[in-house]
Amino acid sequence: MRAERAVLLVAAFASLSARGFAHDFWIEPSTFRPALGSELAVSLRVGQDFRGDPVPRNPSLIRTFVLVSGAGERPVDGLPGADPAGLVKITDPGILWIGYRSGRSPVTLEAEKFEKYLSDEGLDKIVEVRKSRGESGKPGREVFSRSVKSMLVAGGPGAGAGFDRPLGLTLELVPEKNPAAVGPEGKLPLRLLYESWPLEGALIVAMNQAEPAKKLTARTDARGKATLLLRERGVWLVKAVHMIPAPAGVDADWESVWTSLTFEVP
Repeated sequence: MRAERAVLLVAAFASLSARGFAHDFWIEPSTFRPALGSELAVSLRVGQDFRGDPVPRNPSLIRTFVLVSGAGERPVDGLPGADPAGLVKITDPGILWIGYRSGRSPVTLEAEKFEKYLSDEGLDKIVEVRKSRGESGKPGREVFSRSVKSMLVAGGPGAGAGFDRPLGLTLELVPEKNPAAVGPEGKLPLRLLYESWPLEGALIVAMNQAEPAKKLTARTDARGKATLLLRERGVWLVKAVHMIPAPAGVDADWESVWTSLTFEVP
């Protein structure tokens, strides 16, 4: 039975790697406002329009999976193949972060699907590079990874420090205002960082869990900044993708990093 389960888990991880490539990936905690002393379930999801399938815990892909508070950083533990992917006890009040970074996974898409993916994710520069090289009709050979985070508020109304704390992820959305306290005007300024440096020209997409079809979009400026108008309350997903030529020694033409940020506006 153990051998059979291991085979099934490997097959499931491989399937998720292939079909999860051109889809959103995010953290979905059991609650965004955990009580002190409670155990928080941390689920990983892959899908589209804020509707997703569970992603079992895959130790071979995890590079970072942590809970970060003002008191420091703790690992989010879990069992291989488990959903939820992690469990962690909430011991510190205030604003907390769950951060997850994966290793690389390879994928190849036929030319038409790859071009559509580039267009959908706002990767216009890559479209132009492929066109200038006469490669628009070639399949897209890529490695991709995930750098995602989720903001929680524990033991209080959500005021205080920590909402703008970078976690050091490869690609990372950093709020410049507390997402849990955006107020009636709904303005949420944020920065997009790639390897801790501002990233210009990236497409930022936001969607509310209740009405995911009503997407908000913005492009980052030279400082990596963009502002979203979050008119609705509830749970939000904000995402972005960055692509570069694959580094030497990687058997692919391109490398992408996908980031997302989830939080709740009360």
